[in-house]
Amino acid sequence: MANTLYVEIVAPDKRVFHGEAERVGAPGLQGSFQVLYNHAPMIAAMGVGSLNVITPMGERITFAISGGFLEVLNNTVTILAETAEPASDIDVERARAAEESARERLRDAGNADERKKAEAALERARNRARIAMGQVGN
Repeated sequence: MANTLYVEIVAPDKRVFHGEAERVGAPGLQGSFQVLYNHAPMIAAMGVGSLNVITPMGERITFAISGGFLEVLNNTVTILAETAEPASDIDVERARAAEESARERLRDAGNADERKKAEAALERARNRARIAMGQVGN
């Protein structure tokens, strides 16, 4: 299809998505960015956040990701994510429970290393919950 990107999202355990897109929005470490047709070649590090794929039909497919890398080359966008979960697959109640569990771990953290790990877990849990709740009613 003309003026589209080919997108592939891969997590360590599986290929999460592959297909055509008009654009991709990603949570870069230096701020969110978009990739459009004929984007210059690049590699970018991504943080915890929402990855959005807009299909040629205008459908938005949202993924909760927890970091990774995005490469653009010849209208192909390859995303190697630490974790990537479609918003439609996230159970809101489980996401909220994981957020509460992460809060408890943070409260009980004994040293700086435990605190840092608990803060990262809380950030990932909040991201999943926020993205899941954005899908309610959609």
